[in-house]
Amino acid sequence: MARILAVANQKGGVGKTTTVVNLAAALAEREHRVLVVDLDAQACATFSLGLDPEDLERSGADVFLAPDGAIAVRDVLMATPDGVDLVPATLDLAGADRALASVVGREYVLKEWLSGLTGRYDWILLDCSPSLGIVTINALTAADAVLIPLQCETLSHRGVGQLMETIADVQRLTNPQLRIAGMLPTLFDGRTTHARAVLADLGPRYGVRVFEPIRRSIRFAEAPAAGRSILATATRSTGADDYRALAESLAAS
Repeated sequence: MARILAVANQKGGVGKTTTVVNLAAALAEREHRVLVVDLDAQACATFSLGLDPEDLERSGADVFLAPDGAIAVRDVLMATPDGVDLVPATLDLAGADRALASVVGREYVLKEWLSGLTGRYDWILLDCSPSLGIVTINALTAADAVLIPLQCETLSHRGVGQLMETIADVQRLTNPQLRIAGMLPTLFDGRTTHARAVLADLGPRYGVRVFEPIRRSIRFAEAPAAGRSILATATRSTGADDYRALAESLAAS
């Protein structure tokens, strides 16, 4: 059965999509069967994996919004050049929170439509939007674990406490088995005293595992233009190596 990992933080710009795309590619490189589910209406994971959201006839939004399950998730699955499958997103996903608000059992919709796929994959990675709306709650309810990317800057982790409270609520109400896989420092520049101090504070402050940081690199900005992961566009870069190390750590845990 697939291990379902939600990558979540309500703050934008902390490397959620970068982590999902490159972790997925690193796991695929290790011959794991991987599915990425893009749950952000900005569709950055979709674009980063080589698909133009504006050219898609169907996406994960159709699965959320179709009445009575008229569209199955298998109908929107797409292959990508990095060897991972994708449930793509489009701007239509922006209406999912509103549409789900009146649905009975709305927190379980994603879990229900992923249930038919768990035997096909080793990993399902959920790229959450920078919010704590109903779709993100769906992701946490469906997941086995949540990975929290954040920058080692004071403002970046000020809102982590709110996310931890939301995770606790999900554990109490909809998914008692949900665990926190850990925190992933991203865009890390170890040359600064501030970054090193924030990194040292994360474990004691939140009481969770802190993975080895993902080092800052311009290669991350270049990769989406090619519609590939950094493992394909800069295979020997520090960034590619960092995500390979993360994949190894998660696979062993």
